[in-house]
Amino acid sequence: MIPATYPPKDEIARLTARMLLEIGAVHFNAETPFTLASGLPSPTYIDCRKLISYPRIRSTLMDFLTVTVMRDAGFEAFDNIAGGETAGIPFAALVAERMALPMTYVRKKPKGYGRNARIEGAMTEGQRVLLVEDLTTDGGSKLSFVDAIRETGATCGHTAVIFYYGIFPETENTLGDHGIVLHHLCTWWDVLAEARAQAIFDAATLNAVEEFLRDPRKWQAAHKK
Repeated sequence: MIPATYPPKDEIARLTARMLLEIGAVHFNAETPFTLASGLPSPTYIDCRKLISYPRIRSTLMDFLTVTVMRDAGFEAFDNIAGGETAGIPFAALVAERMALPMTYVRKKPKGYGRNARIEGAMTEGQRVLLVEDLTTDGGSKLSFVDAIRETGATCGHTAVIFYYGIFPETENTLGDHGIVLHHLCTWWDVLAEARAQAIFDAATLNAVEEFLRDPRKWQAAHKK
């Protein structure tokens, strides 16, 4: 069912951050930094996959994501909702259910046997596809998924995520140069603000996180092993 209420963007961002903190999806540790997929260190880590195990939060965030996409892109802008393997698959299914649209998913690479397909489900030429994922860091991983969608003859000019890092200035240019508009619910800045409001972490940790967010490349260079 399509949600009937439309909270303002700043309230959606605050509530999303609060939910991520409430379920322990947010991790801050400046003393022993996490290693990102890029191999670079970070005092922050987020696990959006945990959301699927919390039905009330999961449902609310999928309502938020649906109304955000419809408000920003249009109410009749899409014909197909595609999830990126693997984290995007459950969220794409939930958004597709709300929008009463077909759902597909995109593999990271061809499966290597049978049809050797990257697209699973029915996607046809000319369909307008929304790519749904859990998060985006610098936008790079979205490009391969979008290219696979476009190879079917469908179009893909939008991607929607729950969480957007919001600290790398090149992200939206990377996506924009590829003809992709990004829709998101909250960023690290929203999470930091809510963490401060709730005093969930100690002040020293939050200050270290803010230092990272203000200049992540400099922080990573200083903490790289």
